[in-house]
Amino acid sequence: MLNEKLHFYIEGLISGRSPLFTEMESYAKEHNVPIMELAGIETMLQLLRIHQSIKILEVGTAIGYSALRMASGLPNAKIVTIERDNERITVAKDFIRRSGMSEQITLIEGDALEVEEQVSGHAPFDAVFIDAAKGQYKKFFEMYENYLSHNGMIITDNVLFKGLVAEKEIESKRTRNLVKKIDEFNHWLMNHPDYDSVIVPVGDGVAISKRRGERK
Repeated sequence: MLNEKLHFYIEGLISGRSPLFTEMESYAKEHNVPIMELAGIETMLQLLRIHQSIKILEVGTAIGYSALRMASGLPNAKIVTIERDNERITVAKDFIRRSGMSEQITLIEGDALEVEEQVSGHAPFDAVFIDAAKGQYKKFFEMYENYLSHNGMIITDNVLFKGLVAEKEIESKRTRNLVKKIDEFNHWLMNHPDYDSVIVPVGDGVAISKRRGERK
C-alpha cells in the first residue's frame, strides 16, 4: 500500500467531481457506507476506458456511487448493478434519478447469489466489477464469469483490506476470519488458469483479471 503522504498527494491531483458526486461522498462518510476510494475508482475508470467496456456488471451497488461514476466516465456504457440492502437501494435510486443517467443504469434488487437468472438476461458483459460481501468474492467470481465476453475483464475491489492481508497477528476473530477469506481468494485468483491477474496497490487494493482467451 502507498504511504499516507503519497496517498494524499495522488488524491490531490485528481480533478474535482460534480456536486452530486461530492454529495454522495459526504453521505457515504456520514453514514459509514463503503464506497470505492478515489485513486481506486479513477484507476478502474481508466482501465474500463482502455478496455472500451460498453456493458458492465457491478456486484454491490451500495448507494450507486461507482455505478454513476462509471456511467459518467463512460457515456456509451450500460451498467447493470446488484444490491440487496433495501435502505441503500432507496438511496441509490434517488441519486440515480437525480443524476440524469437513469437510462444507462439497470438496478437489480436482491442478493447477488440469488439473482443470476435476472442478470443473465443482460449478458454478455465486457467487464464485471465485484465490490460486495468480501467473504463471498470467490462465489461471485465463479458465478458471473459465466456471463463475461470472450475478451472480458473482472475487477475486484478491497483485495488488500486496509493492508491487513499482510499482517500476521489480528486481534479480532471476525476480522481475522475475513482477512483469511480475502487472502485465500487472492491466492486462488492469482493462480487461476483462465485469467491473467494482477493486484494494484491503489485505494484498498484492486485486482484486475483478464480472460486469457476461448474457454475450453
